[in-house]
Amino acid sequence: MASTTGATALRKRRLNLSWLKPPRPDDEGAMALVDHLRELRYRVIVAALAIVVATALCLVWHEFLQRMVFRPYTQAIDLYKAAHPGADVSLVANGLSTSFMFTLKTGLYAGLVTSCPVWLYQLWAFIAPGLLSKEKKYSLMFLATGIPLFLSGVALGYWISPKGFVMLLGFTPEGVTNLQDINDFLHFLSVMLLVFGGAFLLPVILVALNLVGVLRGTTLGKYRAFGIFACFVFGAVATPSQDPFSMCALALPMALMYLVSEIICRINDKRRVERGELVLAD
Repeated sequence: MASTTGATALRKRRLNLSWLKPPRPDDEGAMALVDHLRELRYRVIVAALAIVVATALCLVWHEFLQRMVFRPYTQAIDLYKAAHPGADVSLVANGLSTSFMFTLKTGLYAGLVTSCPVWLYQLWAFIAPGLLSKEKKYSLMFLATGIPLFLSGVALGYWISPKGFVMLLGFTPEGVTNLQDINDFLHFLSVMLLVFGGAFLLPVILVALNLVGVLRGTTLGKYRAFGIFACFVFGAVATPSQDPFSMCALALPMALMYLVSEIICRINDKRRVERGELVLAD
């Protein structure tokens, strides 16, 4: 009888998964440090599981993902060979495990992107209890605008990348075979898309600094010429391809977004002055 009771208790302990649930704050929204760590553990586990599941699902369609990755380079090869009929340019897999690692990386990158609603929500759910209602409003607004802007930057980088690759292939000496390793190309393309996506977050950053009182619209107007020049410098330095076309394709939208951010900041400053929250210097 005692052994049966002990086995039942042991089975209950094994099936008890309550430790995976996030702790709830008290009526005032406060939690102990240990509870914060337990919640962090829960959020990390959920985010990691979402990434693993999404990666596994993306690996099922690895052939489609590989075609999407190769498309900019194959388009560049076609354009380059049309202008240089005798050129020898191709993608290669150097080594026995190269193709496997390429497939794994492609699935992981796609899994990170497709699971972003889950891990972004987990991040938000962890920091939201510590924010004021006004801060929550601003945070949701930045997420709602930042994600589409980031994806727009990634889409632009993907669209213009073949033209940039053609310019780089143009430096290949005559009679030299240009062989591009698929893993190196995946890294190159990923960095390029991240740079374009991150650059499109410029207005979100500037407006956020304005809302917290660090940056004013008049300051953006005063240093407008320097800011636009900095956009072109960033475009020249940050783009991995280092070609003029990619630089301008990144710098021109950034300069336009700088001007739009200045207008938004000036409007916000005007509203704060009308409410008596801000006094502008003469």
